[in-house]
Amino acid sequence: MNTLFTRTLFATALSAFAGLAAAQTTLKIGYAVPTNSHYGVGSTVFCDEVEKGTQGRYKCQHFPSGSLGGEREMIEAVQLGTLDLVNTSTGPVGNFVPEVKIVDIPFLFRDYGHARSVLDGPIGQDILAKFPSKGLVALVWAENGFRHMTNSKRPINKPADASGLKMRTMENKVHMDGYRAFGIQPTPMAFPEVYGALQQGTVDGQENPIPVILASKFAQVQKHLSLTGHVYSPALIITSPRLMNRLSEADKKVFYAAAKSGAAAQRKRVNDDENTGIAQLERDGMTVVRQVDGPSFRDALREVYASYAKEFGADNIRRIQEFK
Repeated sequence: MNTLFTRTLFATALSAFAGLAAAQTTLKIGYAVPTNSHYGVGSTVFCDEVEKGTQGRYKCQHFPSGSLGGEREMIEAVQLGTLDLVNTSTGPVGNFVPEVKIVDIPFLFRDYGHARSVLDGPIGQDILAKFPSKGLVALVWAENGFRHMTNSKRPINKPADASGLKMRTMENKVHMDGYRAFGIQPTPMAFPEVYGALQQGTVDGQENPIPVILASKFAQVQKHLSLTGHVYSPALIITSPRLMNRLSEADKKVFYAAAKSGAAAQRKRVNDDENTGIAQLERDGMTVVRQVDGPSFRDALREVYASYAKEFGADNIRRIQEFK
């Protein structure tokens, strides 16, 4: 009886230990900006929903503020399996999944409603289907926001005002070709280096959505903000086939549902920052050009759009532009 009792206890202990081990599976998630940013909000909601939906068997450890490198480095780390998840803008993603590049075309989307409808609909879902063959799984389209220009030299109302400015950009040919059409000198740089480069005058300016400008405290090193809205910048919560393939079907559903909740929270934070952030940046000392000469920026892109049509297909671009 004692031997049977001992074996039973041992088996129970093993079972409990196995359950504890499962509860301690910690996933690393990285993003470029602080925890209190839109990326932090979206990542936190995603991770909380994963932990709740798996009864604590999966939880997250956050690596914000580019602590694991720039977005391109983090995507590479997910691909290699040294990082589990990244919440990233699409800027560097086209280097891994070329089909993503089309969404980075300047002035492609009319407004937030248009952009979100395209990405959540068949066009966006078709693009997500291209990821697994590249060693990545995009769980959901999240959001970074419409990009605006800041600089330390002068207000920008039309392309001529931007001409000659050395501006930090992402390593994204679609963006860079467009910015050259504005007369800008695009300077690719990993995001963790940007604040210091602005502070030291290595570059004159940068371009990012309002939530990023706020979270990164660029008002401390940039005087002028122009609401150019020249590119809509989606985001993606990305993981690897390696992680997804080891999940049960039930857990996969949890991850996808959690990603959807995280994306909704991230978009809401973008809305909130857009509504209140510009006034905050003015209070922080920035001079804001609220109404730029939009047609002049679009006119400057005519030749570049011809090259986009060759690369991506005029019909594919039109399909996005006319989506309702």
